[in-house]
Amino acid sequence: MVTLLIALIAGACGEAPPGAASGTARIAVSAPSEFDPAASGDAESSAVIAQFFETLTALDDALALQPALAESWRVEDEGRRMVFRLRPDLRFSDGTPLRASDVVRSWLRVIDPAAPSPLHTLLLDVRGASAYVAGQGTVDDVGLQADDPANDVIVDLVRPTSEFPSIVAGPTFAVVPPGIDGPDGLRAGDGFVASGGYRLVSASDTEMVLQANPNYWAGPPALGTITVLTDLGGASPVERFERGDLDYVEISSFDASWIAYDETLGPQLRTVPAMSTDYYGFDTTAPPFDDVRVRQAFGAAVDWRRIARLAADDPTAVATSMVPPGIPDRATRDMLPRLDPEAGRSLLADAGFPGGAGFPDVTLVTGGSAYDEAIVAELERELGVTVNAESMDFGAYFDRLDTDAPAMWTLSWIADYPGRNDFLGVLLGTGSANNYGRWSSPEFDAAIAEAAAATDSAAVAAAYDRAEEVVQRDVPVIPMSYVSGWALSRDGFLGAGQNGLGSLRFAGLAWAGQ
Repeated sequence: MVTLLIALIAGACGEAPPGAASGTARIAVSAPSEFDPAASGDAESSAVIAQFFETLTALDDALALQPALAESWRVEDEGRRMVFRLRPDLRFSDGTPLRASDVVRSWLRVIDPAAPSPLHTLLLDVRGASAYVAGQGTVDDVGLQADDPANDVIVDLVRPTSEFPSIVAGPTFAVVPPGIDGPDGLRAGDGFVASGGYRLVSASDTEMVLQANPNYWAGPPALGTITVLTDLGGASPVERFERGDLDYVEISSFDASWIAYDETLGPQLRTVPAMSTDYYGFDTTAPPFDDVRVRQAFGAAVDWRRIARLAADDPTAVATSMVPPGIPDRATRDMLPRLDPEAGRSLLADAGFPGGAGFPDVTLVTGGSAYDEAIVAELERELGVTVNAESMDFGAYFDRLDTDAPAMWTLSWIADYPGRNDFLGVLLGTGSANNYGRWSSPEFDAAIAEAAAATDSAAVAAAYDRAEEVVQRDVPVIPMSYVSGWALSRDGFLGAGQNGLGSLRFAGLAWAGQ
């Protein structure tokens, strides 16, 4: 009777995944280009870095701010000072103490003038950080202090910045061990020291093996070993999942469209929210796009909304603002340039190019986009201008954006934290490292500064609205679409939800019943 009962239960519930019995899992992710939090600027690397190195604060699945390495924080000096109190007895994975001075040392690496982080703009509200990263100040002038006996990290800000505890929840601000800058600091193996849930014990061109950190502040993770596949060998993610090779893998919207109706795979289909915006931009420092009338002409002539709708086949994916859905208090009205091809032709003529005559050679360079061909065709039809389109490998393309931005380009930006400024001031503020079009507008900057200093939520929203109106009018960038995704997650695989910031939290994963 016992044997029969077991057989009946197995027949009703299905066979348990292999990892459930052994406390392991197999997850597919994009290959990271970096393991160093201070050197990373792409979402793929950040998603992996977040497993190895922990931050002071964290955002849960509902985007609520939670303590992580810091057990609490307080605001002083009318918002110009933040004091983070670390948890007692924190340790790195090798058992050495993790102190407030380790936090300060890690954050100073972000604004190291010799090798600043691609995201160092996020730290520029700290007193003295702007001068230090520009090589014009000393480290002693930076408003970061460590009080190791008290377990406090003290941050002095140039202005009240209520978002700062959320900003430092991003992987850029993860705490790294002292030896990370040595030749073996990030090498997989026994010497890999972590502050996060997992250590990197081996790595190859196709996979990484992660082992749980026994000294993790929240206790050892439920899964002792996670194998991360970064190359599926040309096989379909769905095929590898069906074969039982994977417990979690992101898939295309095309596959999701039929899997939703599949009797076996459908119940294992999950939505993957992403607070992300795809947008086009212009090099505003050189002709022809240094002339606002040319940018306005391009904005008015192209039906950006229709192109996005046809390419994505999803009305919710069509961008109406640089700030994507999911970001609190985002503007609800359409912030794209108004479609008016006749006005576009008039603007182009006023700029000295009637009917496109005399318009210089312009090349749109991207990492490969489904929209490029339609945009180029519409510009020629409506304005009479010829725009060449080229694509580059993403790594080389991203490097070019940083050093020599093309006349016209595109980028996808995923939120570092759920705040409007991450898509406005960080991407478009004067002098920002992520302002690849080098646009500068005192009016925009003033609105961003006002939003940062305001304490009333209505005043904050009104200031950001004004900043977006400047972007809509002057067209330094044009938001195109919002990105959402899909994944297959094995039955009984718990904690595999995402909050829109681009990564799973491996330390929160577990198999049901364990």
